[in-house]
Amino acid sequence: MFGVEPICRVLTSYGLKIATSTYYAAKNRTPSTRSVRDDELKTQISRVHADNFSVYGSEKSGASCTAKAYQWPAARSPG
Repeated sequence: MFGVEPICRVLTSYGLKIATSTYYAAKNRTPSTRSVRDDELKTQISRVHADNFSVYGSEKSGASCTAKAYQWPAARSPG
């Protein structure tokens, strides 16, 4: 739809100086440990929700996830 350069130009015209290289640097950066772990947990949470016929709300899903957390792979510490 819109390219990065025109968007950065418009933002700059409103006083928000953003270089196009900032966008490309962020896009090409490897995912952080946190975002990788979040993706793993999203998969687990989706599975718990589906296992309960997709009727659990956030409160019951959270409780169910907490109860089953011991079965999930532990978070890896960086380093």
